[in-house]
Amino acid sequence: MTDDKQVIIRISNNVPGVPESSQNRLFDPFFTTKPVGIGTGLHLSISYKIVVEKHGGQLQPISAVGKVTEFIIKTPTLLNC
Repeated sequence: MTDDKQVIIRISNNVPGVPESSQNRLFDPFFTTKPVGIGTGLHLSISYKIVVEKHGGQLQPISAVGKVTEFIIKTPTLLNC
């Protein structure tokens, strides 16, 4: 938890990165990095709706081809610690 009462969660995986040309579409419904007809999408649009639209938070991808992909989730908390 940060001093300004926000929670930060960092999630990373071992996928070899997303090309920069595709990063601005990661949160589009049904977006996939696979060829047409293969896969149903990354489903990150659902995560975006929950974190950003419902909770007023931020969801930031950090990715480069050949590197680990990481998502940083920053969301306000209602706790008065």
